[in-house]
Amino acid sequence: MFVLEQEEYKKEGIDWEFIDFGMDLAACIELIEKPMGIFSILEEECMFPKATDTSFKNKLYEQHLGKCKNFEKPKPGKGKAEAHFSLVHYAGTVDYNISGWLDKNKDPLNESVVQLYQKSSVKLLSFLYSSYSATEAEAGGKGGKKKKGASFQTVSALFRVSLIICL
Repeated sequence: MFVLEQEEYKKEGIDWEFIDFGMDLAACIELIEKPMGIFSILEEECMFPKATDTSFKNKLYEQHLGKCKNFEKPKPGKGKAEAHFSLVHYAGTVDYNISGWLDKNKDPLNESVVQLYQKSSVKLLSFLYSSYSATEAEAGGKGGKKKKGASFQTVSALFRVSLIICL
């Protein structure tokens, strides 16, 4: 994205010093979104009642550690919060702590929060949640009851849909 923007500056004759971001973002995006990427593994783990943060971390390591240059085991640092994995991208290395991710991902969004977002004066926010009720209905969200089986929509699955809508 930034590379394209810089090319646009060049075409328009804007005096600009080219910035080399040093890596292709596609590899990092694939690590997050691909079929056995971070989101997919998170969603898969949410389907197993006995899954834990540790089992999630172990699956991430098994799938990506040493196989993907954008996925690393974090380096422990003094005064830093515990991190379970690191993503390397153009802006640097970002450490992630996965404590509670499974529980948070299974937590359905409160309907009153959805309604608040849908009525937001922030156009992007209202747009992203405009079709949320339809998604919830398909996921078994009618009557305030949430299915936690194969049709249950995890937070990460809904987030992925929102990202696609934005693109």
